Amino acid sequence: MTDANRNWPEIPYAPWAETCTALHLWCQMLGKVRLSQTPWVNHSWHATLYVTPRGLTTGPIHGGGAGSGPGDCVTLTLDLHDHRLLAEAASGQRDGFVLEPMSVAAFHDRLRRAVEAVGGRFDIHGAPNELPDPVPFAEDGVERPYDADAVRRFHEALLRIVPVFERFRTGFLGKVSPVHLFWGSFDLAVTRFSGRGAPPHPGGIPALPDAVTREAYSHEVSSAGFWPGAGAGEAMFYSYAYPGPEGFADRTVAPEAARWDADLGEFLLPYAAVQAADDPAGTLLAFLRSTYDAAAETGGWDRAALDCAEGEVGRPRPV
Repeated sequence: MTDANRNWPEIPYAPWAETCTALHLWCQMLGKVRLSQTPWVNHSWHATLYVTPRGLTTGPIHGGGAGSGPGDCVTLTLDLHDHRLLAEAASGQRDGFVLEPMSVAAFHDRLRRAVEAVGGRFDIHGAPNELPDPVPFAEDGVERPYDADAVRRFHEALLRIVPVFERFRTGFLGKVSPVHLFWGSFDLAVTRFSGRGAPPHPGGIPALPDAVTREAYSHEVSSAGFWPGAGAGEAMFYSYAYPGPEGFADRTVAPEAARWDADLGEFLLPYAAVQAADDPAGTLLAFLRSTYDAAAETGGWDRAALDCAEGEVGRPRPV
């Protein structure tokens, strides 16, 4: 194993699957607090979570809306190093609790109390999204495990992935999303837009209003991301285009470990293949670049207007 991949932790999904499910549901509750108090931004970008050196955060939630005072600003953070939920307010108030084995209902109650203790508002849609047969948070009394070491390694993986996604993001002049975590599907993602509208999405995603899905896919995209394992059975990178252009699935992409999944309609690359590579970051970049190339070329994107060289630290982009 080289020094490069020694820094990318192993994150096999099966040993921490139940903990991962709990973490997913906890993130949904944090995201729903932000969602309930933030004006809608295109493609649901107003509702996402962000990776920090300590864990995952909502960023500032201005609960009073436009023109509200600083006392209405609250941030919620899952500290995945010290394993705590932290609620902070502009007033200086702080509250929180230990992340440990507990039911979803218990987390829901503790989160509500922490938000209200710092002067925030806890008025969320009370059931999970994008999951089949969702059980309301307050009624989910099944005890969930908490594997702190697996959670820490997952966070370490995110800290390796984010800068690669961020570098890839710089090579595009068109509209491109932040690198952010969608708590509904529990994936880290970055999305490029051709600038053209897309046909209405068929919807049908479990526990998600079709209006939300259709707004998310209102325009043509090439999107890439990372799942920790649910659904695929292992940690996985993905890349897809919507609408899927003719010939996209037939393109050869890098690296050799990447494959097309006809059921999902996406290119997939196992995290384990990236982690084991001599150059994990370079291997992941090859996947991101080549799958975007496949989407843009088969989709007829205006690459002369949209593409640019990837950014360099401290150097303005040449014009």
